[in-house]
Amino acid sequence: MRVLLVEDDESIAEPLAEGLSRYGLAVDRVATGGDALAGPFGDIVLLDLGLPDMDGIDVCRRIRQVSHVPIIMLTARGEEADRVVGLEMGADDYLAKPFSMRELIARIRAVTRRTRAGAPHAALPVPAVPQAGHARLPGAGAAGPAPLRPEALVVDRRTRLAWVGDALLALTPKEFDLLALLAEDPGAVYSRQQILDQVWDPHFHGPTKTLDVHVAALRRKLGDPAWIHTVRGVGFRLFVPASRG
Repeated sequence: MRVLLVEDDESIAEPLAEGLSRYGLAVDRVATGGDALAGPFGDIVLLDLGLPDMDGIDVCRRIRQVSHVPIIMLTARGEEADRVVGLEMGADDYLAKPFSMRELIARIRAVTRRTRAGAPHAALPVPAVPQAGHARLPGAGAAGPAPLRPEALVVDRRTRLAWVGDALLALTPKEFDLLALLAEDPGAVYSRQQILDQVWDPHFHGPTKTLDVHVAALRRKLGDPAWIHTVRGVGFRLFVPASRG
């Protein structure tokens, strides 16, 4: 596995690169955001936020515009707002300094395991265009005095793409993983802890607000907040909203 390490502090970058190498990872080191964006990104990016030429959060955002490469932010910033913004910009995980090499390796393995996981796609139907393997969500099209036509939601884990109708959704890796999890069992309630364990990892220690930020972003991109229901005090569930179009 090839790692792009973006860290301007030589006293941190050198031992970090050496430690990663001991675990069998090939490390490419750069010290600026500009050099990082020039690529190649390798198999995973370890990104410091305090770079000399530009903010690491902006680097993360620009990488995510062109690549789905996993990104772990490495930073001394401890403010919740920084972590939430970084994750919202598309980072897959966040590790605050100081951290142990064993923890970093565990995070790298968890992130790459999730992003490489492939499974048959889950799909929710448009009644007018039947598709093999699709199944109607409980309650879809049943609300209101007249029959309502649910829109199609297709989540393809193999390609990591998702559509509503004919519209391809521009999702960050975490948003896709969250949607894919909820789509595995439409209508079922997933607890907040279940989601954090499966979409992030069982050892995630970031801000709990991170999940709410990702749910809010996903609702906006789906085009209707009714797609994801909040079950107060428990978690969230996926539900196909009906439209009268």
